[in-house]
Amino acid sequence: MLALGAVCGCRTLSFYGQAIKGQYSLLARQQRAEKILADPQASAELKQRLQLVSALRRFAQDRLKLPVDGNYQTYVDVHRRFVVWNVEASPEFSLAATTWWYPLVGRLKYRGYFTEDGARSYAQSLEHRGLDVYVGGVTAYSTLGWFKDPLLNTFLFESEAELAETLIHELAHQRLFAHGDTDFNEAFATAVGEEGARRWLKAKGDQVAYDAYQRGLQRARQFTRLILRTRQQLETLYGDERLEDGTLKPTAKRSDVARAEMRRQKEDLFDQLRREYAGLKTHWGGNDDYDPWFARQLNNAKLNSVGAYYDLVPGFERMLQASGGDLEKFYQAAKRLSKLPKRERHQQLVP
Repeated sequence: MLALGAVCGCRTLSFYGQAIKGQYSLLARQQRAEKILADPQASAELKQRLQLVSALRRFAQDRLKLPVDGNYQTYVDVHRRFVVWNVEASPEFSLAATTWWYPLVGRLKYRGYFTEDGARSYAQSLEHRGLDVYVGGVTAYSTLGWFKDPLLNTFLFESEAELAETLIHELAHQRLFAHGDTDFNEAFATAVGEEGARRWLKAKGDQVAYDAYQRGLQRARQFTRLILRTRQQLETLYGDERLEDGTLKPTAKRSDVARAEMRRQKEDLFDQLRREYAGLKTHWGGNDDYDPWFARQLNNAKLNSVGAYYDLVPGFERMLQASGGDLEKFYQAAKRLSKLPKRERHQQLVP
């Protein structure tokens, strides 16, 4: 903390302080799963979920070749819907994501807070600088092996398929993590989480749950394509420059007239996005899974939050297919890719 204080401002030091306090709170309040299972006062639902996680851990280790170690053997009820709130930001007229530097993991496209008030306070300071800002709740995260991650009430009671995907996604981060590359890391974990959940449901022989999960993934892909298409249109509108490493750079400042017209066209594209989503819902038979996402203001940072998880997923899916479905071969191919410069690894994942 003293070393960080020498190079960081007060706000940054405060950020690390709340992060340390938040992580310590989880560690201090965790309960061993076996103790809960032996407690006659513990709820039957909680015990059933802990037993399910035990089976998922074995499956992830034996069948998915993931480093389970001592993760998810304890439980914490944080008494809130989300464990962390992430803040993301972009300029008003650019899809270039704001990044923050962290010790050990490098630059990432988000800043996480253990309280919603803390996240929104920081978001407000970014909005005052004229940035588009998005605050999103997070139900789970990985400490990348620095601590043994606990189970949290924020995700433990999801549907079985969603719980499987969440656990496998977070364990995938411990299998592979590329320094300072949010898009690569999240897309890799998303691809592994989805494939792992499919294999879990197949292994159980639960065809009804498998089919429902596949339909959900199909809707997610259609939603994602809608968002990515809008992002491409916005990138063209803004005239963003793409650097050698694949990151975007905003163009030079525009006149007030140009900015006003740009703002109008930007809102037109968001209106078009809402209309296209309404069309998707009709195609889905009225399914409203993404209504909450559209209920709040749309901006560049919010669209980027989708891109960070899904832009590169098709590339990883092709890699898995090229590996013949062999996960160990796939992990090794992904590891080799992670050693390349950021620009090259992204180019290999984008057709």
